[in-house]
Amino acid sequence: MILLPAIDLKDGRCVRLYQGDFNTAQQVAPSPDEAARAFRKSGAEWLHMVDLDGAKERRPVNAEAVIAVARSSGLRVEVGGGIREMAAVESYLENGVSRVILGSAALFNPELVRQAAARYGERVAVGIDARGGRAASDGWLHTSETDFIELAKAMEQAGVGTIIYTDIGRDGTLQGPNLEELAALAAAVRCRVIASGGVRDLRDIAALKALGLYGAICGKSLYEGTLPLPEALRLAGEETDDAC
Repeated sequence: MILLPAIDLKDGRCVRLYQGDFNTAQQVAPSPDEAARAFRKSGAEWLHMVDLDGAKERRPVNAEAVIAVARSSGLRVEVGGGIREMAAVESYLENGVSRVILGSAALFNPELVRQAAARYGERVAVGIDARGGRAASDGWLHTSETDFIELAKAMEQAGVGTIIYTDIGRDGTLQGPNLEELAALAAAVRCRVIASGGVRDLRDIAALKALGLYGAICGKSLYEGTLPLPEALRLAGEETDDAC
C-alpha cells in the first residue's frame, strides 16, 4: 500500500480544514515546497495535493504552485481541485504532475472522465467525496443525491482505474477512516482504491492495509504528529508504483 502525504492549498498557503469547512482553514506549514521536501526526506514517494480555491472556483487557481512542487520535490504528485476541462488535465500532466483527480466532473461531466481516462489511462483518477454516503461537489459545498458506490461503478465503466474516496465527516477529525464504507467500495469495484479522511495513527494504517487498498492519504495526522511518516511508510510496505 502506498501512502500519500497531503498538501491542501488555499490562497497559496499550505492549510488543513476540518470536515471540508473553508472557514476552519489553518496554515500548517511555511510553504508547500517546504512541506514537500520534509515528506520526501521522511521517505515518501507520492504527494497528494488539493487546490481548494480551484475546487470552489471550478477552475485551477493554484496550478503554478502545484507544478512547482511537482517539478522540484522529487515526489510523484497527484492533484485535484477545479479540474473540469481537458485543457487543465493536459496542462498538469504535461508539466510534471503524475496523476490528476477529477472530482465534480464525475458528477457533472462524465464524458470528460471517459475522454481523459481513454487518453491518459492510469494517470487519471476520480475523487469521490461523500457526506452520509452521498457524493458531494464544488469543494464539498454541495451534496448530491448520488450514492457513492453507484458513482464509483459508473466511473469504473467509464474506464477509470483509480478511485480516491473521502468520507467528509471524517476529514480532518483524526477519528479514524470509515472502514465500513471503504470495504464496501473495494468490494463493489475492481478499481484501485485510495482512502482519505480521518487517519490518525499507525493502527489506522494497519487497518487500511488489511482491507487490501491501493493507498491511503494522510494529512492532519502528519502535521499534528500523531502519525510518524517513516514508521507509517514501513508499515504500509510501500512499493514503487510504475503505473504512472
